[in-house]
Amino acid sequence: MRHVSDIPRSGAARTAKLASLPIGFAGRTAAGWGKRLAGRSSEQVGAELSAKTAEQLFAVLGELKGGAMKFGQALSVFEAAVPEEMAGPYREALTKLQAGAPPMPSSTVHRVLAEQLGTGWRERFSSFEDEHAAAASIGQVHRAVWQDGREVAVKIQYPGAGEALRSDLRQLQRFGRMFQAVIPGLQVRPLIDELRDRMEEELDYRAEADNQRAFAAAFNGDAEFVVPKVVGSAPKVLVSEWVEGVGLSTIIANGTTEQRNEMGRLLALFHFSSPARAKLLHSDPHPGNYMLLLDGRMSVIDFGAVARLPDGLPVTFGRMTRLALENRPDELMELLRAERFVERDTDLDPEDVLDYLRPFVEPMRQETFHFTRRWMQKQAERLGDVRGEDFKLTRSLNLPAQYLLIHRVTLGSIGILCQLDAEAPFKSIVERWQPGMAE
Repeated sequence: MRHVSDIPRSGAARTAKLASLPIGFAGRTAAGWGKRLAGRSSEQVGAELSAKTAEQLFAVLGELKGGAMKFGQALSVFEAAVPEEMAGPYREALTKLQAGAPPMPSSTVHRVLAEQLGTGWRERFSSFEDEHAAAASIGQVHRAVWQDGREVAVKIQYPGAGEALRSDLRQLQRFGRMFQAVIPGLQVRPLIDELRDRMEEELDYRAEADNQRAFAAAFNGDAEFVVPKVVGSAPKVLVSEWVEGVGLSTIIANGTTEQRNEMGRLLALFHFSSPARAKLLHSDPHPGNYMLLLDGRMSVIDFGAVARLPDGLPVTFGRMTRLALENRPDELMELLRAERFVERDTDLDPEDVLDYLRPFVEPMRQETFHFTRRWMQKQAERLGDVRGEDFKLTRSLNLPAQYLLIHRVTLGSIGILCQLDAEAPFKSIVERWQPGMAE
């Protein structure tokens, strides 16, 4: 078994791994042209290139952990937007990336626990399982029993995670064009910038513990959601109550229609209601952070990345949505200019802008909406087609910095709904919880 201690830690070694991605991509593209000249069809060559690119891309991202794997997980929520002809290999690779990565050896686990909880750390637990239960981008989880008899999850940060995170995010900025080829319409650089800006907070598990306590208090005793209570924390160790259920990635792959629809509804409800209830937005929407419990409630974990929203979701988003739904292009344009989505000196036709935004508000035009991969792909194709009017319009619009994270998380949540193939009462949820919709 491969362990974390075998993974390259130095900046040079990690850079070499990441540098292999664009080189390999260019080499496969050149080889593909040769095969086409030799008589192979573009469809055959394209499928072959997609499979090999996906295999290398996400194997490297997962192996390196740190910022590389975190970036890959952020990409994974947009899997539904990948064009269908290459979706198979990417879907498989992304699912593996969401699920885990090489573990730390027991000796390293014990050393970190001693450093963080003291040399008598074992006395805090009635039992502790050395075999990890889950692995993620900057830490792994072990199952244990706390000294008072509660089953707990112990999240332990990988040694050197901070150094790896910083190095990877610097290097990944160089490869934006390659990732653009994977998911059309995705703006890669802002995503990497955002991950970098939030890096320090995610590396401190005490901050994550505070976030989790706030969510747990807001949803304490809730009939539909479970947020595990925090039992203890240190800068690189977080102990919280153990929850067990069916992971969202399993439901995406094999769930019943009822499970898919219910998880879609709960995911949308949690996303839109938590800023009003907890004054925070869970900002890491990938399937590894959600599960369906036996009693039908949805459990949410991993609160390292959050947006602090003391006033709830921005009322501007609700007003924009309402004006688009009501087909009021002039008022919509006035609002977009006032909020700097459109600069004052940019000449745009309000009707063109309304046409551009209509697909985004389509899920709110009916009582229930069926979120599908094909619907998501159509949006990505529309925005990624350099010859189309929507691509040109995208370049004329601006997303103010204060809205970037909320916009990315909302798109990510919708991406998961499309992976679920869920039919959900999106309209009523947004109307109830998004400020500005009812004005």
